[in-house]
Amino acid sequence: MSSTAFLHRFSSRQQRLSHVFLKDRLAKARTYKRIAGYFRSSIFELVTEEIAHLEQVQIVCNSDLDPHDIAIGKASRQTREMALKEKWNQETGELITSLLQRPRYRQLYEILKSGKVEVRVVSAVDAPFLHGKAGVIEARDGTKSAFIGSLNETRQGWQEHYEIVWEDQSPEGVAWVEAEFQYLWERSVPLPEAIVEEVGRLSRKVEVSLGDLQPLDVPRAAMVEAPLYRRGEVLKPWQQSFVEMFLEHRELYGVVRLILADEVGLGKTLSLGVAAMVACLLADGPALILCPATLCQQWQVELKDKLGIPSAVWLSNRKVWQDANGHIIKTKGAEDIGRCPYQIGIVSTGLIVHNAPEAQFLLERRFGTIVLDEAHRARCSRGVTVKEPQPNNLLKFMDRAATQSKHVLLGTATPIQTHVEELWDLLGVLNSGAEHVLGRRHQQLWQQTQRILPILTGQQAVTDEYFAWNLLRNPLPPSVDDPLFDHIRSDLKLSNNQFFTDKPLTELEDFTRQELQDALAERRQGLSFFQRHNPILRHTVLRKRATLEELGLLERIAVDIWPSEGEQLPMFSGLGLLTSPEFDVAYEAAQDFATALRQRTQSAGFMKTMMQSRICSSIASGLSTAQRLLEKRHFFEEEEEDTWLLDNRPEILEAECTHLERIVNTLSQKNTDPKLDAVLYFLQERHWLNLGCIIFSQYFDTAHWVATSLTERLPQESVALYAGVGKSGLFFAGEWRSVEREDIKKAVRERTIRLVVATDAACEGLNLQTLGTLINVDLPWNPSRLEQRIGRIKRFGQTRERVDMLNLVYHGTRDEKVYEVLSQRMKDRYDLFGSLPDTIEDEWIEDIETLETKLQEFTERKKRANAFDLRYASTVEPKGSKWETCEKVLSRRDIVERLSEGW
Repeated sequence: MSSTAFLHRFSSRQQRLSHVFLKDRLAKARTYKRIAGYFRSSIFELVTEEIAHLEQVQIVCNSDLDPHDIAIGKASRQTREMALKEKWNQETGELITSLLQRPRYRQLYEILKSGKVEVRVVSAVDAPFLHGKAGVIEARDGTKSAFIGSLNETRQGWQEHYEIVWEDQSPEGVAWVEAEFQYLWERSVPLPEAIVEEVGRLSRKVEVSLGDLQPLDVPRAAMVEAPLYRRGEVLKPWQQSFVEMFLEHRELYGVVRLILADEVGLGKTLSLGVAAMVACLLADGPALILCPATLCQQWQVELKDKLGIPSAVWLSNRKVWQDANGHIIKTKGAEDIGRCPYQIGIVSTGLIVHNAPEAQFLLERRFGTIVLDEAHRARCSRGVTVKEPQPNNLLKFMDRAATQSKHVLLGTATPIQTHVEELWDLLGVLNSGAEHVLGRRHQQLWQQTQRILPILTGQQAVTDEYFAWNLLRNPLPPSVDDPLFDHIRSDLKLSNNQFFTDKPLTELEDFTRQELQDALAERRQGLSFFQRHNPILRHTVLRKRATLEELGLLERIAVDIWPSEGEQLPMFSGLGLLTSPEFDVAYEAAQDFATALRQRTQSAGFMKTMMQSRICSSIASGLSTAQRLLEKRHFFEEEEEDTWLLDNRPEILEAECTHLERIVNTLSQKNTDPKLDAVLYFLQERHWLNLGCIIFSQYFDTAHWVATSLTERLPQESVALYAGVGKSGLFFAGEWRSVEREDIKKAVRERTIRLVVATDAACEGLNLQTLGTLINVDLPWNPSRLEQRIGRIKRFGQTRERVDMLNLVYHGTRDEKVYEVLSQRMKDRYDLFGSLPDTIEDEWIEDIETLETKLQEFTERKKRANAFDLRYASTVEPKGSKWETCEKVLSRRDIVERLSEGW
């Protein structure tokens, strides 16, 4: 038989390919193998009945995935699922499409769950674009037919587009197509179950209004189609659990009072942000988020980029509100801080610390929710020279504001910095206006720190039932905490919303009293009754990184830290970079400047810290700072620690200007910087560029200098600058283009950009697990910032088992001395900075010996066994169904409209 006898040609110009070819062949088929292009919801739309009767269907599809994402392993699987879900959601994003195609989704879901159909995806390297589409159909009698054509496995491909198909029934032709199919099949990975379940969810999705939902259902209904989830990511289980805990307290107490003390790097911002959003949606009132100036932009970026909700930041130097798109909302002045144009307003704590006029205007308002980030800054002054603890301005403000707020949320990884009483400072804030936290003020047992502390630590056992009763009745624990508390309420005829009683112990039934005595005598996992049941534990949520790693909720990724003590590197002296004589002169001039300023003003300490931090960041930053101070220009960078202080800095006199001029003159003579030399050495000689690298600085001028310097030295490399609103962009061959942050993140995820320079102010919005190395151009005296930086790459989806981090400090500076103390603790590769406080206070580093002592005390506290492990290890998983499977969905438009209402 001639070869032409096996060939059949079809054209959509002459025939309906879907009926003349596809349906006809599949109606008599047993198996179907297909190289299909992209996976789309319409993939089996035309042949649903025919596919359902087949014994086996194998489809291999395009994915555009990088081979790193196709690699075997849990981390790669998570990255793959995220990338594929994001691409899938790009098709299903239109509301009209999502509604009209529900029957299609239902059919596709049933087919995918039948067990007869297997869909796999192949990487962009193995098949950059599956344009060579083909298939093999095996009939029930065992005969096979191969076909080749340009059409996709979609309704449009088979029915609407102009397409041609060649069918080849020869054994040689069939074998040839099967070999091509098998090559791709062996290099592909299964379509994630998450995509299959998303198809099913879309087939059942119903859009509802807030009135149709119970409060506990609002978070999942609001989040399931938020930007975070549409990118294939999810709120981590312990973050979901905190939001559910927030709603449970709201139901139980009517108001919420919680300290979120999760360890560094576990995403407290997002947990607190979602809770505030949900409270606003439930009409509890507007939300005020208070945080250091450096975190204001981070908060706004998180709310917009991950939750898709609007907010406004108060710009203290201009007395105006700024929305998430960088637009300024005009105001009448400072008093308009009380009239935020959105439900969620973000304000720097610097205004309150320095008692700016805006603080009083805020106290004139009532809030639904107040969130205080880095809450450990609200505390009393204590020490040998302080007779009575004195609350600072932030603590006094929070005490007053809490009485006017429905919910109060305090976020800090270190509620205890130097004195254990600092935790009680924060608990006192929670108790303001909500005495169910620590009890009524005229009966202050739980507020007496020194009396209560031995009980909480287990040093003192409570065996006397009358003393125990005084601890229990004010505040009375909720009945859900233990059956004993339910029995007490029943005996005393107290409702679940009553948390105090003056009734004596003798009014309890004999059975309940015996139950109390047994509970006091019993120890569980080494903990006494009041170690397990106390107000401090009830209102302080703490989850540890080690616990989450043991449960498999966090990946253990090793971090190799450079410079390494075991290897001498060029340009380094120990841990510090060798400096030039010019830098040494400038650094000394910066110290002389601060000394001269200190002689006449108390602001010298801040100016010294600012000047030294900037000159230790980079030569470019030190030079520009000195120049601006001489020119008396304002600093407008979003990363400034305290804009209010900069706006109110002392006048600089002629004698002090001499030192600034010396800085400018000496640094202007230096054309190179050892930090840039070190960056280039690791990028090129150590091949970090091939692995992908992110370079961090706390200052925009340093980040901008690094980016411009790199584009000059690496003209063929794209260099992204990821910074605040309106400051992000891309360098290529020395040319600059403004680019949105979302576009940079997308390009990094797709590996078209492998070199990113970023500021701390923007880092919280970054997920860069496609990059394998990190360089810290400067080191802030704040371990939580360092953890946030390494967290950009040390996260779900990182395909390297070990990532590399380079820390750059100048030799002979105070930065180097602080880093020497920190470096040994940073060597813990599996729990980076887990034994370091959230913030290292300035007074700790006046004497390096003091710093080491303080860090040792902190570490010992962290090692002690406590009831938090027992209580909160079981609350890292949310209750009920997964949020990503939620079928009752709140309209994104309704969410944005609700949160766009002003105060």
